[in-house]
Amino acid sequence: MTPEEIEMKLNKILLNVTKPGRYSGGEMNITIKDWSQDAVRIALVFPDIYDIGISNIGLKILYDQINNRTDALAERAYAPWRDMEELMRSHDLPLYSLETYHPLGTFDMIGFSIPYETLYTNTLNILDLAGIPIRSKDRQDVDPIIIAGGHSTTNPEPMSAFIDAFVIGEGEEVIHDLVNVMKKWKSLRSSADKDSRKIREGILREMAKIDGVYVPSFYSVDYFPDGTIEKVTPDSADLPKIITKRMVAKLPPPPTSFIVPNIEAVHNRISIEIMRGCTRGCRFCHAGIINRPVRERPVAEIVEAAEAAIKSTGYEELALLSLSSSDYTHITDLVQAVSDHFAEKHLSISLPSLRIETVSVDLMDKLRDRRGTGFTLAPEAATERMRKIINKFIPDEQLLETCREIYSRGWTTIKLYFMIGHPSETLEDVQAIADLCKKVLAEGRKVIGFKAKVHAGVSTFVPKPHTPFQWVSCDSVEQITFKQNLLKRELRDKNIKLSWNPPEDTMLEALLSRGDRRLSEVIYLAWRNGAKFDAWQEERKYTIWNDAIRETGLDSDFYTHRQRRIDEIFPWDHISTAVKKSFLFKDLKSSLEGQIRIDCRQQCFACGILPTFNDLRRQNPGDYWKCPPVIGPGRKSVTRSDEEYSRIKAGESVKGSEDYS
Repeated sequence: MTPEEIEMKLNKILLNVTKPGRYSGGEMNITIKDWSQDAVRIALVFPDIYDIGISNIGLKILYDQINNRTDALAERAYAPWRDMEELMRSHDLPLYSLETYHPLGTFDMIGFSIPYETLYTNTLNILDLAGIPIRSKDRQDVDPIIIAGGHSTTNPEPMSAFIDAFVIGEGEEVIHDLVNVMKKWKSLRSSADKDSRKIREGILREMAKIDGVYVPSFYSVDYFPDGTIEKVTPDSADLPKIITKRMVAKLPPPPTSFIVPNIEAVHNRISIEIMRGCTRGCRFCHAGIINRPVRERPVAEIVEAAEAAIKSTGYEELALLSLSSSDYTHITDLVQAVSDHFAEKHLSISLPSLRIETVSVDLMDKLRDRRGTGFTLAPEAATERMRKIINKFIPDEQLLETCREIYSRGWTTIKLYFMIGHPSETLEDVQAIADLCKKVLAEGRKVIGFKAKVHAGVSTFVPKPHTPFQWVSCDSVEQITFKQNLLKRELRDKNIKLSWNPPEDTMLEALLSRGDRRLSEVIYLAWRNGAKFDAWQEERKYTIWNDAIRETGLDSDFYTHRQRRIDEIFPWDHISTAVKKSFLFKDLKSSLEGQIRIDCRQQCFACGILPTFNDLRRQNPGDYWKCPPVIGPGRKSVTRSDEEYSRIKAGESVKGSEDYS
């Protein structure tokens, strides 16, 4: 179907759907390139509705990177809501790009951003709406190459049957490698026999040799009789046995010409990433592990980017993003610079992910005229014992002192994030969540009276891949329900709001995030039987998932509630985030002993990042890479010479390097 035919059909149906601006395109700051030019054509897809996907910072970065090339173009697509999908299917309208209305099936590559596992069925649904075979093995040379990246793809196996190639890690550089491969093969592809898969396989073979790219069809998995994995083997000697994540040594300048959505989006604001990575080492935190090491942007670059983005978009809200904003080295200078620079612009500025300490309140106080009524803290656990286990230790008095400071400076609501289901958790630890909320509210009432409010958000822990807790089991539905009911009974004060997620959500997330490639069939059956928008609470259909699991003969408890053996090979062990499995296991043992690790900016614990990316670090010296020199556990800081780094990397014995083996 041509773009003109698609536009004609759209004109007939758009007034019959909610929010037609989701599907019309034509937004401010889009990039439209000439399709008559011989360019590599890439569709960037976020598999949720426009209102959510338009704010995704990863796709903004890739859109900017690709469209800055003269030999490539990038356009966008999102998942249509149910009303639009029904009309598209009844009118034989394929899913199309918003820039030029070209069907997705006419692009050379389709790149999915999949940050969380509950987008899997939407991904399949988008392929089906685009007329592209769902399974990778069924695609021909004329079909686009299907790429996926995002945090969930650090365990790519559950989606291995549907994705041609996964990007592991960061995309700013690897996207250019992928474009270059496609450009090389494109002329051959256009002249190839359309019934042949030789050209397609050649493209994928070359992509599989790119650092950070995993093509699952070239790898086989063998299982032990008990269902655990025996080995994962590439089908040729020139493919890596371990696929190590791609990392950008120095963050490139952030995109500033953001697309301004046609309708209200989840985040109508400018988002500037001030740093990437985290050194805190919270043992439950998937993002904190896989985004190592820390790299920072200079203050001047951030302020300059914010100024350019305001001019290009007209937004009146600025978010300075990172996993732990308080740990940005020049955070005080940054807040002062941003506050001073935009003093006359009435700009709303948010600084998320602050540590629980009074300095965080001081920082937000500098933005006093630019804040709302709420302040968010994330203790994650309510007892000091549990905070040691998860390596997020904060003394109770420090937490309460911070809350007193917050209330005394004019904030009326404190939102506290907790998790239940952590390893070694007892009912006393759950009861402590209620007790702590009451204590915080009492501190607020001392300061501002009955205006004080507390909002407790209680999620349930899922042991994620590549974290120290990947060996532990997940709570059962019965255990989660019991703990949630305890909190509901205890937190009945009208000034305390409690929110939680259904236990079934936790089970689905645990199943999909910890699964192997046998789960591909479960995902397919669930989608075929109507599962989609699984990230939306009102749209989830748990019975469909349960039926799919039963039909495949798999046992969901095998993935969710089973404690892993120490020596077990995980479905994701052939995917490396550059943090060693031995380090993660040592950290698990430390957690069980109630031992904490200090911030690894102060002391390196030999996680594996430095030896893996030593060459990148040496080639890119500068203040933006915030990782100490090689320091073993319990040792003082030592500075290594280039020669010593090379010897350590080669496996030679160097004093103090035994923790890097």
